[in-house]
Amino acid sequence: MPDELNYVDWFRHSSPYINAHRGKTFVILIPGEAIECPHFSGIIHDLALLDSLGIRLVLVQGARPQIDRALSNHHLTSLMEDGYRVTPQDQLLNVIQASAAVRVQLEAQLSMGVSNTPMAGARLKVCSGNYVIARPLGVVDGIDYGHSGEVRRIDTEAIFRLLEDDNMVLLPHLGFSPTGEVFNLKGEEVAVQAAIQLKADKLIIFSEEEGILSDNGALYSELLAKDAEAILKQNSLSSTTHSALAACVQAVRQHVPRAHLISYNENGGLLRELFTREGAGTMVDEDSYEQLRSANIDDVGGMMALLTPLEEKGVLVRRSRELLENEVNRFIVIERDGAIVACAALYPFEQENAGELACLAVSPDYRGLNRGERLLKGIEQTAKTLRLSTIFLLTTRTAHWFIERGFSETTLASLPAKKQALYNYQRNSKIFAKAL
Repeated sequence: MPDELNYVDWFRHSSPYINAHRGKTFVILIPGEAIECPHFSGIIHDLALLDSLGIRLVLVQGARPQIDRALSNHHLTSLMEDGYRVTPQDQLLNVIQASAAVRVQLEAQLSMGVSNTPMAGARLKVCSGNYVIARPLGVVDGIDYGHSGEVRRIDTEAIFRLLEDDNMVLLPHLGFSPTGEVFNLKGEEVAVQAAIQLKADKLIIFSEEEGILSDNGALYSELLAKDAEAILKQNSLSSTTHSALAACVQAVRQHVPRAHLISYNENGGLLRELFTREGAGTMVDEDSYEQLRSANIDDVGGMMALLTPLEEKGVLVRRSRELLENEVNRFIVIERDGAIVACAALYPFEQENAGELACLAVSPDYRGLNRGERLLKGIEQTAKTLRLSTIFLLTTRTAHWFIERGFSETTLASLPAKKQALYNYQRNSKIFAKAL
């Protein structure tokens, strides 16, 4: 009887969480290691329970250990660089086969409905498809990543339709390009981008460890994003936990309300984290704001930290600190929690009634949620205030982004004479303009 009373008490106290989660969208990353853990059937049962409670689930599937075995069985060596698996053409089929096997295993487990089991009567509908649009990583620092890629966008409209029809959506770590190619993606990146673009209420990542531990071994049940970033800088975490925590921080920095790290080795950890006050893992939260404003001299250090990596890659033209200080009045910035996360500049050529858009940059950790577009609109508004009729820009790497926002390619001869004289033929930038 005492055990039954404890169960009744727990069930009663879980009702506020049940009500709070009903109708919400959760993106859950299930790495390949979780699929092979002893408690995987329990995870499946818990997912079925969440579905029955009216929670809309988007599952992201990983397959790292399965791919490792598939490559090893064919005597192939897998190269990891900067957290990405290099995927040459001769290994792509092995990656696809391993991923497909994991997907089928997940779908089979989610299809169970045997009597006298937690899955009885579940009748889950699981949909998977080409909902992740990807692009190649290309060649970075001389390394050709082959068929390894990054997320370009998530087909949110198709996923929303499936969720509205009471389907559970399964996203593999494979993405597809408009040219018909397949790319091997990081599961964490797919999960983060799905959570951001779907405006999910939670991102949940299963990991080997129970969460983030303090120096004395105590579990952090909750971390603010800034505190999680400080832990990441210490570099004291395992590579998988570091990657998972970094994904959580990225998600909440881009307005996913909550992100959770839960151990797949703990039976019932998912339910404890979601339906008890104490939880079972680490929740990452953010309480901050950001503003678009004119830059001032105190922003120069933050602007340099933002621009320097892009200058080193050749995306932007180098600017010295002295030059930035002299031209800081040309810039607008997006500030978040005291940090400069994005900036752009407008250089007017009033005699020609035109202005140059320059230095548009967004921190990699804060891309998404239209920050680039906010900067562009701010620059356009400034140009209109100055009664300029056209803005133009020079770019080597981001042409398509500007074309999609109303810019058209033009010629060097169309630029103001002073700008023509400064054109760097070795850099060979493309020129685009937009009428205001």
